[in-house]
Amino acid sequence: MVYGGKPSTGCHLCRKRKIKVSTCYRRIHSEPCITLNIPPGQKRYIPANNGQTPSDTGSLSDASSRMSSASSSSSSLDLISIPDATWLQRAICYFFDQFTISPDCEGIGHMDYLPPLYAQLDPRTREPSGNCLQWAVDATALMAYAQGLSAPPLMHQARQRFGKALRSLREALISPTQAAKDETFAAMLILSLYEDISGERNGLHSSHTAGFEYLMKLRGQGQLEHQRGRDMFNFAYVQMHVGILALGDKPRDNLDSVLEGLSNSDDPTERLMLTTSKMRHLARDIDQEICAWGMSLPDRWLPLVVYSAQGEQLLTYHHGVHGVTWLYYRALRILLQRQIIGLNRTLLSVLAQKSQHSPPDDPPWSSLQVDESSLEGIIKEMTADACRSIPFCLSQVDYLGRPLGPNHHRKNIRAAQCFGLVWPLWYILTNGMPSPTQAEQIISVLHHVGHSQGIHLALVLARKVE
Repeated sequence: MVYGGKPSTGCHLCRKRKIKVSTCYRRIHSEPCITLNIPPGQKRYIPANNGQTPSDTGSLSDASSRMSSASSSSSSLDLISIPDATWLQRAICYFFDQFTISPDCEGIGHMDYLPPLYAQLDPRTREPSGNCLQWAVDATALMAYAQGLSAPPLMHQARQRFGKALRSLREALISPTQAAKDETFAAMLILSLYEDISGERNGLHSSHTAGFEYLMKLRGQGQLEHQRGRDMFNFAYVQMHVGILALGDKPRDNLDSVLEGLSNSDDPTERLMLTTSKMRHLARDIDQEICAWGMSLPDRWLPLVVYSAQGEQLLTYHHGVHGVTWLYYRALRILLQRQIIGLNRTLLSVLAQKSQHSPPDDPPWSSLQVDESSLEGIIKEMTADACRSIPFCLSQVDYLGRPLGPNHHRKNIRAAQCFGLVWPLWYILTNGMPSPTQAEQIISVLHHVGHSQGIHLALVLARKVE
């Protein structure tokens, strides 16, 4: 609400627009509002370029200030001129809005620790850990914002800050004390996200997997004693195991001693992480344990079978994060069935060679075979369930399967949620035995995420299978 009285005490963008704090469109996750400890507004603010093209990260207010000064001469109100936001400030607001999610009543959020951690950085007493976090957030925010605006100057600024972030990260890793800080770990997480947003990975493998393992082991079980540490550990663990499970990377460090800190967790995501770590010691009873994960979930975590207006069967969930977690569950089950089939064929090949020299009274090795057709049936079932979940995960339908309009879709889908779809859908596409229709559906989702959210990793993965 614009008014001519006393300016709001909100963030500088609110003051510029003469907006009351109660109607502020900025979220508490914006960096200025956090610094000032302003209560959250009622709506989310999505920055727009208003047709302007950035040439640098300076002020946006050159043209608008001239217009406001001309109009103020004829106005009876004496307004104070306040500079508008820079491109960097807008980018940070956009990044926090799209890639962080505040915890709900169930404690489900995504990287909500980042805005307050970033706001607490003190430029007067800056350490290497704080420097690398500052540059990492600035670089990733600029790249995410630039992708949406198709602004090469902002991309250039992002790459410059990315280089500074890498140099600061190397300095922080020299000292074990600095390396163990939350700021250093958070900076490495954000830099891995930068790679995915920009699509500038070295192939499909992340350059930060070894760093994740090193810092997770260095920080020990103490990082699991507070919520911020647990959230960062969970994010890094998932990113690390994408490389191990989906891309075949080799784990470098044994994290079992750290994982013991999660053994008594009631969080469904953390219990799924523990289950996946056991997949290194593949056996058929692991598949039963993963199935038990789904059987022991609270009712709110269970998918709901609904039907669309066209009679198509869909799966919906109480929360978008539930849908993403179930996608990872299905990708892991597909991975396990594939591993069992591969182990079974290797075992049968070895036993076939051995049987040529075995004595006649040796027990028949045919009893060791597994029914591959049943395993392939599980793979196809998991693939079908993943495809039935896509409309809900993209906010195309609500919890009851009713279609949502384009405007409602844009308001509810967040870049963080779309980012969570990329790797499990790609693995299901390449290993889940999808039908041509299902493969086309998943490829279209990857293109949609890449173009609409500016996450170029999705486009890179889609091109790998086209």
